[in-house]
Amino acid sequence: MKSILSPTISLPWDSIDTVLLDMDGTLLDLHFDNFFWAEHIPACYAKRHCLSLSESKQKLLTFSNSVKGQLEWYCLDYWSEKLSLDVAALKKDVDHKISFRPNVIEFLNFLKNKNKRIILATNAHPKTLELKLMRTDFAGYFNELSSSHELGYPKEENAYWEILTQRYEIDAGRSLFIDDSLSVLRAASQFGIRYILGISKPDLQKEEMDCSPYTGIRDFSQLF
Repeated sequence: MKSILSPTISLPWDSIDTVLLDMDGTLLDLHFDNFFWAEHIPACYAKRHCLSLSESKQKLLTFSNSVKGQLEWYCLDYWSEKLSLDVAALKKDVDHKISFRPNVIEFLNFLKNKNKRIILATNAHPKTLELKLMRTDFAGYFNELSSSHELGYPKEENAYWEILTQRYEIDAGRSLFIDDSLSVLRAASQFGIRYILGISKPDLQKEEMDCSPYTGIRDFSQLF
């Protein structure tokens, strides 16, 4: 059986100074997060509050929909209080599922060899970021590690991009941003980030998704 090679995507690297990279679903396999929020947390919440698993999942879905796209949606402290669970501790229970997506380190080395400024731009809570750095240790490849919780806005909001670009003196017109969320990609594009790429398979155990109207990549090897 022949392997299916992903097409190479050519970027104008001479016109790119800064590369902004998402973490979950971009650098790291989103399977950990999907499993944690769709399976592990509902089971723990059901046990804590004496609910059936289906009741637990329905309540959590309602809670989640009420704050989706807001900073609270990504905040472990918010969810710990809301659910009466130590969410950060529960993440550690299943942190063996944290793993890189394919060719991440190779891509980071490629960027460093091109002398690009590399900035992690994540909505993840600082406690989540700390846990994932302990498991994957990619901090040394980045010039800056930025959590939206430190900026006060999620990546879905224009204010986030205003603060981020000012704080780190980023030229939006000479920047590449890669993320797995269409709503986030849209916000970055509307702000003026010139080069935008989506991740078409953020969870390696799920089907590929359509990144339209943005160009999607399956694997970072497509870029080098």
